[in-house]
Amino acid sequence: MEQTLSIIKPDAVQKNVIGKIVDRFESNGLRIAAMKKIRLSRNDAKEFYAVHKERPFFNDLVDFMVSGPVVVMVLEGLNAVAKNRELMGATNPKEAAAGTIRADFADSIDANAVHGSDSLENAQREVAFFFSTREIC
Repeated sequence: MEQTLSIIKPDAVQKNVIGKIVDRFESNGLRIAAMKKIRLSRNDAKEFYAVHKERPFFNDLVDFMVSGPVVVMVLEGLNAVAKNRELMGATNPKEAAAGTIRADFADSIDANAVHGSDSLENAQREVAFFFSTREIC
């Protein structure tokens, strides 16, 4: 079974759609192995998104991710990384397929409701960033 990281971003938390998003994962064969609601510090957001530090949107991304609480989850299942990315839809919600999380709950390419690991290698790193092994059941 693969594990991947999912983050319900501040815009979706503010809209009070956490349960609807979690239901999408569970209804599509992904199990919640760990979950917590947290508020990222600026340093946490900068470290987590360090791969984007040279990109022009980095500071806006950090500002957005610290603007409110987020829900971080470890999703587990067969091909969890790919399944999560399929359920999320395209980064730009205007390009996301109907019925995907971003098509249904995101407002813009910046406020796009969810984050999901893009590879198994990144999933392992991202899960370890937020969760200790004892937190994952």
